[in-house]
Amino acid sequence: MSLDRALAPDPYDLLPQVPAFTVTSADVTDGQPLDDLFVHTSVGGKNLSPQLSWSGFPAGTRGFVVTCFDPDAPTGSGFWHWVLVNLPASVTDLARGIAPLPDGAFCVRNDYGDRDYGGSAPPPGDRAHRYVFAVHAIDVDGLEVTPDASPAYVGFNLAFHTLARATIRPTYQVRG
Repeated sequence: MSLDRALAPDPYDLLPQVPAFTVTSADVTDGQPLDDLFVHTSVGGKNLSPQLSWSGFPAGTRGFVVTCFDPDAPTGSGFWHWVLVNLPASVTDLARGIAPLPDGAFCVRNDYGDRDYGGSAPPPGDRAHRYVFAVHAIDVDGLEVTPDASPAYVGFNLAFHTLARATIRPTYQVRG
């Protein structure tokens, strides 16, 4: 059963343009399906966040925010899988399944309602969804948000503090 919808626009195409830098991963590849390690337990995965590394960000970077968003979720507003806020500028690598988080960093609730990474779990039979992992270089030591902030509120604050952004977009599909 396909939901027969057009692909949603990439969320970062709708925001003011910022310079890009590089994000790489030993675990995920742009345009390629996610391994079951990184998908939600509800569809048989292990629900681990993937390893990510980044470089080439602007010299004025004072911190980072890492997000994962599914623009193809059948919600009208996409689906936030991960919003990791206030990573220090000294952190340029996240290990697979990162725990504990670096001092000062925290996750806001994802759309599963958890303050953690939540793996992909598109509706069975729907087309492959895109998962936009983004690393945002910010011009402040940390965003002025709390763990109770919504992903949308974090995104609103990012709009005013993002110096540059790096993205990687793996996919995932649950066969019907």
